[in-house]
Amino acid sequence: MAHPVVVFLLAVALLTSGCAERSFCSTDVRVLEYHFDKCLESVEEFTRRLYAKNPKYEKDTAKRLQKLQSIFVGDQKGAQFSDLGSDELLTAAFAADPLDPDRVYLLGLGLAKSIREAYGLGDGKMLVLGLQVELERLERLHHNMSQVNWRLKTYRDGDGDLLFLTNAVGDDGYINMGYEVLMTTILTRIQDDIYLRGGLPGKYLFDMSTLFMSIIL
Repeated sequence: MAHPVVVFLLAVALLTSGCAERSFCSTDVRVLEYHFDKCLESVEEFTRRLYAKNPKYEKDTAKRLQKLQSIFVGDQKGAQFSDLGSDELLTAAFAADPLDPDRVYLLGLGLAKSIREAYGLGDGKMLVLGLQVELERLERLHHNMSQVNWRLKTYRDGDGDLLFLTNAVGDDGYINMGYEVLMTTILTRIQDDIYLRGGLPGKYLFDMSTLFMSIIL
C-alpha cells in the first residue's frame, strides 16, 4: 500500500497540474468534460437553427455569425451582458419587453452560460475530480433547460404567435423535429451527469409555473 504522504503528494500534483495528461483522469471526469463540450455544441447548433427559423430577430446573416461567435468562440462570451446570470438572460429571452430585440441571441447566450455555470468549465478550465461539478447546479441546470423546452412550445406574443418558431409546420408541410432531438439530447446528458454525481433525475418534479433558477446561488 502506498504511503499516505506519497498519496497526498500525488493528489496535490494532479490538482496543480489540472490533470494535464487527460488519459490519467478518472472516468467520471472524462464523462463530465465530454458532456460539457457536447452540450455546448448542441446549444450552438440549436441557436443556429433558431436564427434560420426566426430571421426576424436578426435579418443580417453576417451579424448572426458575429453573434454566434460572440457566444461560443473567443474571449467575449456575450460581453454586453456579462454582468447577468444565465437565469436572468433566459428570463429576458421570453420577457414581454426583452433587454435586446434579438431574442435568439438572448436565449443562445443564456443557454450557453447556463452550461458553463453548472459545469464550471470553459476558458481553459479543467476538472480534476468529478466532485468539482456540484449536483445541485446540475439539477438547477436540468430544471432551467426543461423550462426553456416548455416555454418554446407555449410562450406567445401579443398577436398570439409563438415567440420562437421551432417545430412549426413549414410551407411544404414538413415538421422539423431537429429542435426536439437537440433539446432531448442535452437533457439526457444532464440527467446522466446528475446520476453520475449521485442524484436521481426523476426524484424532483419540474413545475411549469416556476421561474428560472439561479445556477450559481
